[in-house]
Amino acid sequence: MANLRNSVQLIGRLGKDPEIKTFDTSKKLATFSIATNSTYRNQKGEKVEETQWHNLVLWDGLADIAAQYLKKGSEIAIEGKLVHRTYETSAGDKRSITEVVVNDLVMLRGSSRD
Repeated sequence: MANLRNSVQLIGRLGKDPEIKTFDTSKKLATFSIATNSTYRNQKGEKVEETQWHNLVLWDGLADIAAQYLKKGSEIAIEGKLVHRTYETSAGDKRSITEVVVNDLVMLRGSSRD
């Protein structure tokens, strides 16, 4: 059960092409968001579709894969952990963000570059 702590699994589609950064230490970072959809019926019996966006962070080898093969609209399955962090904007405002640090990625249909 220990490996179930802070574990996230999602299947979704990229909202935009991954942003890739390479650091002086040769570490590579890829960031992008995926959309997940769910459907339910409200109290009136009407079908309601809901989309949620999830910020993803991929490092090194997974960042290389994202840079080479993923693009807007690609469908992927990921496994990772949730990370909450706080940062300060250039205007001095404090912001919080929740991200999924990905440690496993599977490309599903529509994931290869044409």
